[in-house]
Amino acid sequence: MLVPEPTIPSSELDVAGVTLVADLSGALFWEELRLLVVSDLHLEKGSSFAARGVLLPPYDTVATLSRLSAVIARHDPRTVIALGDSFHDRTAHERLSDTDREALTALQARRDWIWISGNHDPALPSDLGGVVAGEVAVGEIAFRHQPTGAAGEIAGHLHPKARVATRGRSMERRCFACDGERAVLPAFGAYTGGLSIRDAAFSKIFRSQDLTAHVLGDVRLHPIAASRCY
Repeated sequence: MLVPEPTIPSSELDVAGVTLVADLSGALFWEELRLLVVSDLHLEKGSSFAARGVLLPPYDTVATLSRLSAVIARHDPRTVIALGDSFHDRTAHERLSDTDREALTALQARRDWIWISGNHDPALPSDLGGVVAGEVAVGEIAFRHQPTGAAGEIAGHLHPKARVATRGRSMERRCFACDGERAVLPAFGAYTGGLSIRDAAFSKIFRSQDLTAHVLGDVRLHPIAASRCY
């Protein structure tokens, strides 16, 4: 049984007229529909690197599923959408331990679960539970892995992060990238890196001067104009 955690500060994002809750974990929650969105879990990244001789502590899947369990307990969603690259490679799902597979099954119980296919996991199997889709549209909002710049789009793939100056030093953190018409979620996975919100990849998607980095701090989110990041 999932036990709700104490309230954690969050922030609101507006995407094409829809108000969403940006959770400090990096998830996005549409309260009206009880719809939770996470992106880029990259499960089994550690084992993928180990197979190539790069040894990382083999705990990324456990850590990521634990964080996902906490945010699901916090919001009790009716539906969960995972925005692609949920698994680090095409065979990562085969390397899930029995314990991790059982934990994932428990998270899916009594709720709809949608896996969006990503560039790392373009052909997800049907035995993971839930359904697999290329993208999903809910009203005016489109959920997909790779952002196109379309209005009403919520995507992942780019792993946005922001570097800002604070109290005489710099801080680099994951962030939501949003300009009011579209949003890109931060990577949720424990071993995922990030791409600066000032990278040209973002300027191709966000043509508005209103691009804001909603930076994930220690205890709250910090909305900071992208122009102030570096």
